[in-house]
Amino acid sequence: MKLSDFDYDLPPERIAQFPCEPRDASRMLLLRRGSGHCQCGRFTDISSLLRAGDCLVLNDTRVLAARLLGRRQPSGGRIEALLVEAVGPARWHCFLRPGRRLRPGDRIVLDDVPEGGFTVSGRGGDGLFEVLFDTTDVSGLLERSGRIPLPPYIRREPCAADRERYQTVYAVRPGAVAAPTAGLHFTPSVLERLQALGVRVAHVTLHVGPGTFRPVQSERIEEHVMHEEAYELPEETARAVNGTREQGGRVIAVGTTTVRTLETCADPATQRVRPGCGRTRLFLRPPWEPVVCDGLLTNFHLPRSTLLMLVCGFSTVPHVMAAYRLAVREGFRFYSYGDCMLLLPDEEAGCTGPRLARGATANPGPCGPA
Repeated sequence: MKLSDFDYDLPPERIAQFPCEPRDASRMLLLRRGSGHCQCGRFTDISSLLRAGDCLVLNDTRVLAARLLGRRQPSGGRIEALLVEAVGPARWHCFLRPGRRLRPGDRIVLDDVPEGGFTVSGRGGDGLFEVLFDTTDVSGLLERSGRIPLPPYIRREPCAADRERYQTVYAVRPGAVAAPTAGLHFTPSVLERLQALGVRVAHVTLHVGPGTFRPVQSERIEEHVMHEEAYELPEETARAVNGTREQGGRVIAVGTTTVRTLETCADPATQRVRPGCGRTRLFLRPPWEPVVCDGLLTNFHLPRSTLLMLVCGFSTVPHVMAAYRLAVREGFRFYSYGDCMLLLPDEEAGCTGPRLARGATANPGPCGPA
């Protein structure tokens, strides 16, 4: 398929710069996978759209405060580091900006960090550098001095509230450099309500890497290579997913990262998932169709992005792109701090489904206006 098949026009004012409060005040667009039928409503409608026997699968990764600022020595030039992954007690892979002139042995002193800084020790593929910190307690350094790496389309510096607001309420396993943003809408009370209705809740881990923002450069999308990310699918989750399918329930993935984890571990022949951990470069795009995922809750994604391509695999490209154009016309908020859409199979008795609430104007977030 062509990259241009996944393009759409988005007014800049539709890109959410702040989260809404409370978390579950977001709007939600329901898209029926087969018919393309759409309804506008609120995220809290999810409790009327899921049913007993369904399994909701969440990504429990936690975002690192992975952005560090410093100066190159002895020139004093400004350097910004985005840490990606630990490869040793004090050794990390990261992006450095500007990095064109950096060489192994170059020294970076971090702003307001008593532990000092790091030394560039090598250069790898995908534009990554390897650096060696002066301390082995890099996690503690990030907690004290790191900044939350908000996506580049959020055109402001992170504020104090972003440290928790750019996390899901169930984030427990540090390692991501971007949030699995479909989960940002959930509150403990929403999850409790769903479980009380008989919806199973299970967890996977996929540490979201910077590749989530990597643009597709080739017009033929099949030529794109995904950035590698670490995942884990526990035995307990495999039992929940496989049991749900055996009993006729629906598996609903929360976020594209959850889909990639489940589909990486899926056996197309049996439509079951295998527990395990590893690294995945899985690129899901049409004409792919999900093996184990029946539904998807996701935010609205950038034009021409691999995330939008994955969403199209749950329906058809024309249906999804029409839904996006509807969301623009209806004033939905886009991207990480924006609203969401829920893709579900068509109802057996038709596509109308439950009546959704319309409107839903979110309140400004804690950092400022939406």
